[in-house]
Amino acid sequence: MAARESNGAARAPLVASVGETLKRQIASGRFANVDVLPGERELSQLLEVSRTTLRRAIADLVQEGVLTHRHGAGTFVKRSPPHVRQPLSRLTSFTEDMRLRGFAASSRVIERGAFLPTSEESMMLDIALSETVLRLFRLRLADGVPMAIERAAVPMRFLGEGEEIGDSLYAALEAAGCRPVRAVQRLRAVMVNAAEAALLEVAEGSPGLDIHRIAYLADGRRVEFTRSIYRSDTYDFVAELSLPPGARPRGEGADR
Repeated sequence: MAARESNGAARAPLVASVGETLKRQIASGRFANVDVLPGERELSQLLEVSRTTLRRAIADLVQEGVLTHRHGAGTFVKRSPPHVRQPLSRLTSFTEDMRLRGFAASSRVIERGAFLPTSEESMMLDIALSETVLRLFRLRLADGVPMAIERAAVPMRFLGEGEEIGDSLYAALEAAGCRPVRAVQRLRAVMVNAAEAALLEVAEGSPGLDIHRIAYLADGRRVEFTRSIYRSDTYDFVAELSLPPGARPRGEGADR
């Protein structure tokens, strides 16, 4: 338990002491079952400090990335995100990737509906501007931790009305007999903006991975265009390289 504050001179080290006490209690699992910290009044009484000192200590822990504050909801323990090593040679959905690794995949739908395509969606899906697409804007989570923001567009003719879409878009496409068999992806490094940072629970300007995917059916038709922002601290994308056909490897010690 933190010592009771006595004067202004002791306040700065006391703030640090309160922060260390909170970190020890988080590490011990005291808040593991609830994730959200108790209210200011309860916590200040527990630690025997003023609310002002408690607020400063919590603000420091938010800055350190130990806690995160959600307006109107409270202050939460910031859980360490799952880390995923993702091969670039395998076409799988987010849900499949997470389940293969023992994580519980879930989604928070931000926007969903049937729309006329944007000019970008029309071009990427090779469809007319008059053809309706299902647009699905979701936050993807693993074990409750935000991992990626996805904006997917799929021509409605491949899904019917789309009522049966659950957490996995690919499962819905497979059920409709339209599972993609190959895809082309483009990755680039970005810094997340304020809106993206709020959804991903990272600091504005944090590094992220901007991924564009166009997926194809066996007959060559384009079935999906997805733009995603992934947290860079949760993913390692791995590519296996090999010599082109007919190339001869040089002997040991040759120039590389």
